[in-house]
Amino acid sequence: MLTLPPTVRVFVAVEPLDMRGSFDSLAGAVRRLGLDPVDGHLYLFLNKRRRIAKALWFDGSGWCVLAKRLETGSFQLPRLEDGQTQVTIDGATFASLLAGIDFTAARRGWYRRLGAKETR
Repeated sequence: MLTLPPTVRVFVAVEPLDMRGSFDSLAGAVRRLGLDPVDGHLYLFLNKRRRIAKALWFDGSGWCVLAKRLETGSFQLPRLEDGQTQVTIDGATFASLLAGIDFTAARRGWYRRLGAKETR
């Protein structure tokens, strides 16, 4: 399991990216988003079919690229507003996204408070 410090923000690019590139092409894609790839945050990119994800992170001493390809299904993006080029997610959502979990379909479970009357 990958855990990120709370100071690290995760930016997810909305537009698909050609996954043939590595460190330099991913850093260039971050710059095209108007962000700084060496600021210590994590940047996530998906291909057109959303089956391949690559994350770029600079830890202060060097670059790290994490790549994952899903065997079935696709990575699900959070809800987007019109015109967004990237969306920021937290570490837990990032871990869910990498696990292939569709967190957009998740809903809060029903519960009954103790002492509450049943209305059926």
